[in-house]
Amino acid sequence: MKNLILGSSSPFRRELLDRLGLKYRCISPDIDERPHADENAEALVRRLALEKAQAVARQTQDALIIASDQVAVLDGDIIGKPLSHDNAVKQLQRASGREVVFLTGLCLLDSASGRHQLEVAPFRVHFRKLSEGMIERYLRREQPYQCAGSFMSEGLGIALFERLEGDDPNSLIGLPLIRLIRMLEKEGIEVL
Repeated sequence: MKNLILGSSSPFRRELLDRLGLKYRCISPDIDERPHADENAEALVRRLALEKAQAVARQTQDALIIASDQVAVLDGDIIGKPLSHDNAVKQLQRASGREVVFLTGLCLLDSASGRHQLEVAPFRVHFRKLSEGMIERYLRREQPYQCAGSFMSEGLGIALFERLEGDDPNSLIGLPLIRLIRMLEKEGIEVL
């Protein structure tokens, strides 16, 4: 079996991949993640997932590389990581009572052949009406400043939602496992 590499430094993605019980190692890709002019959200996550996998492939031989990228979209605007408390407050105020679409680009690349599979997994999050107090209490407790959309659905962030829509809840955390399993099977790696 080829070596399996997760092209990410995200502890959340590592935790998700661990669920599959596969042996892998991590290499953090170093790429410019800024959007290109006039690049829409879906094109952005497709490009970044592929570029992350290609960056790792340049450092390895004969491996299957898993890479992903995620953005949140509200009213056509890409919502990134807030990086600060003030930005997180603004993001959650804007999302209050609304639908935010999360797009996760997923790439599985064979470094020996250059062949790759690339998909985008959408996931819709319907936020509750959030008071200023709810937002402040949530942010103080969880501090999700490195998370697109300013929440962690695997933690207390679930309390912010009215409902969720999508085919794989793992995609909301950043690694769509259902799609990844299908991709791995096409490469001869059986999870079960």
